[in-house]
Amino acid sequence: MNPPEPLTIALPAEAFEAGASQAVKAQLRLREMILAGELPGGARIAELTLVEKLGVSRTPIRAALMRLEQEGLLHRLPGGGYAVRTFSETDVADAIELRGTMEGLAARLAAERGVAPALLAEAHACLDAIDATLAPSMLDDEGFSRYVELNARFHLLLSRMVGSDVVARELDRVKGLPFASPSAFVVVQTHSAQARDMLVVAQDQHRQALDAIERREGARAEAILREHSRITRRNLLAAVQASQVQGLPGVQLIRERA
Repeated sequence: MNPPEPLTIALPAEAFEAGASQAVKAQLRLREMILAGELPGGARIAELTLVEKLGVSRTPIRAALMRLEQEGLLHRLPGGGYAVRTFSETDVADAIELRGTMEGLAARLAAERGVAPALLAEAHACLDAIDATLAPSMLDDEGFSRYVELNARFHLLLSRMVGSDVVARELDRVKGLPFASPSAFVVVQTHSAQARDMLVVAQDQHRQALDAIERREGARAEAILREHSRITRRNLLAAVQASQVQGLPGVQLIRERA
């Protein structure tokens, strides 16, 4: 019997992981460029320019562009290629409202069906880590980055609590809508003097939602998660309408009402 040859298996896997990693890095960098205004709304994306700017081949660039189209930050042009999308305030409000509705549904179903103790323990540990992150009176860039990471983790755990692949899949789809992800407004909050206080309020809602799920209070859990998203909606739209929005990442893509 011939033994397996590890190198024959490992090398293609490593090559795949390297390619996937480059695509993810290109996606993150392109998203940053769009939100920072380096690629303004309506601008056509030139692949060759991105290859030179990012230092990667066209294959990961194309994969990144496809993913950003799926996220809604780009749209495909009829003649080929992509351009940066712009959004109305209604687009943004609807996306955030939809995410709150779906997360509220997931929380209610989780409360009604019950959640495994191990998963609840994971969620508590995540919230404890957020508390530690928010402990300083002011947050630096590293602190905000850590919050974004942990916040995304907690919302992922919420989607797992319902125990439904259907609900989890639709939640992922909704979170991919522009400005609808749980941390979408955090990017804007880093420029606000009240940033930490706003995150502390959001964290209290996390605690209350988890408590409602543990107590099997479905209606309460759903209401808290829907309100959680509505605060995001109100604050984001207020930022768009504020007198000083220059420098707030991504806000330049949102068109104010006429």
